[in-house]
Amino acid sequence: MNAPMKITPAPVRKTIVVNAPQPRAFEVFTTRFGHWWPKSHHIGPAEMAEAVIEPRIGGRWYEKGVDGSECEWGKVLAWEPPSRVLLSWRINGQFKLDDNMDSAVEVRFIAEDSNTTCVELEHRITAVDGEALRAAVDAPQGWSGLLAVYAEAAQAE
Repeated sequence: MNAPMKITPAPVRKTIVVNAPQPRAFEVFTTRFGHWWPKSHHIGPAEMAEAVIEPRIGGRWYEKGVDGSECEWGKVLAWEPPSRVLLSWRINGQFKLDDNMDSAVEVRFIAEDSNTTCVELEHRITAVDGEALRAAVDAPQGWSGLLAVYAEAAQAE
């Protein structure tokens, strides 16, 4: 019996300009991730208390539930402050953990001047349900909406 074929859809690419210096833009996205990530965007069984990106290669990208539980979304694959972070993504198109996912989110922080940063996000997906995941993260409540929330937080910090 053949295993289901993995599909590689076009990556989801989003860009936003943030009124914040490059180091702050990077810090707010990464080490202050839990301050801006919506608590409604969780996959663990418990209500989310906090979302975390551990600031190092091999660090976890995960959520903490209000009940103390933890649910890992992926790992930090590259940590290059203040210019780049690369995260694995183990969540499928139904927003469930899936160890068969081969997906990564790369975020680049490009200084336009001393107070403005262009943030480029690319979500690369190879998965059995690759098109479903792509549709979900490319929807308005996906990366576009999340980056708008992030930009507000970075500008307010």
